[in-house]
Amino acid sequence: MPAKSKAQQKAAGAALAAKRGEADKDDLFGASKDMARSMTEAELEELASTKRKGLPRKKD
Repeated sequence: MPAKSKAQQKAAGAALAAKRGEADKDDLFGASKDMARSMTEAELEELASTKRKGLPRKKD
């Protein structure tokens, strides 16, 4: 499932980094914190790897 906005793609990237141990989980907040808690690493990688070109900044 590709990301629907740049904000979602960025949050997934932050959650993925925390899940892999590359970033501190305590630094997460909002959507990225929820994503890290509820999604698998594979799901996060799929969202984070979405190309940003053509995506809206935020989903309405």
